[in-house]
Amino acid sequence: MIRVTRLNGERFALNPDLVERVEGHPDTVVFLVDGTKYIVSESVDDVLVEIREYRASILATAYEMDRGTYRSPSRTEEVDGNAAVVPFPAREER
Repeated sequence: MIRVTRLNGERFALNPDLVERVEGHPDTVVFLVDGTKYIVSESVDDVLVEIREYRASILATAYEMDRGTYRSPSRTEEVDGNAAVVPFPAREER
């Protein structure tokens, strides 16, 4: 999810996988694939950067999980001293 801001200052999270296009009239309008439109205070470039960083973070996390180096950012999800996320098996184990 990416965080964007409505014109009234309210922040909300938006699923970037549902974004069809982003247009900059005088205001930035985010169009979703289901036809929903959101007017946000961020510029078109800022929204695109957020989407790019979100997708890069998914790839980076998958890379870390694949190599067994992923550590959950939240320590409260630990169960019995073990991480709540199970790493992917090593390549040799697949």
